[in-house]
Amino acid sequence: MALNFAQKEAIVAEVAEIAKTAHSAIGAEYRGLTVEDMTALRCEARKAGVYVRVVKNTLARRALADTSFACMQDGLKGPLILAFAQQDPGAVARVAEAFAKTHDKFQVRLVSVGGKLLDPSQLGALAKMPTYEQAISQLMATMKAPVQKLVATINEVPSKLVRTIAAIRDAKEAA
Repeated sequence: MALNFAQKEAIVAEVAEIAKTAHSAIGAEYRGLTVEDMTALRCEARKAGVYVRVVKNTLARRALADTSFACMQDGLKGPLILAFAQQDPGAVARVAEAFAKTHDKFQVRLVSVGGKLLDPSQLGALAKMPTYEQAISQLMATMKAPVQKLVATINEVPSKLVRTIAAIRDAKEAA
C-alpha cells in the first residue's frame, strides 16, 4: 500500500519525536516472522515501555537525522523493525533478546545507546543493565554500607568491654 506525502510526513514526525526522547534503540531484521510473532513482539514491547515500529528505511533515515540515533543511518538496509526504549535503556535489549531466543529468524542488526552505535553482540550486555529502581537500590546499598560498618565498629567497643567484665565476674564466681 503506497503512502501519500502527508502520511509519510506523519510517520517521520512520529518516529523523530520518539527517537528524541528515547534512551536506546535497536534495528532488527524480521524477515520470515509471522503476523502472530510480530503481534507477540509488540505486546511484550508495550509491556516493557518500548516503542516498536516498522518503517521504510528512507523514512527512518529522515526521522533519525537530527537525533542521537543518527549513527544508525548507515545500517538501515533491508526489512528492519525499529524499537526505542522510552524509560529504561536496557528494556529494548531485554525484549529483543528474549524474543530472539524463541524466534531464530529475528536478528538484531543495529544497537545504539546514547548516540553510539554498538556491535550487535553487545545486546546481552545492554540487556543486563539494571532498571532505574535496581540502580537506585544498588546506589543506596553502596551508600549505606560505610555507615553500617562505622556503627558496628563503634558498637563493638562497649560490647567487648561488657563481655570482658562478664568473663572476669564468671572467673571470680568460679574461684
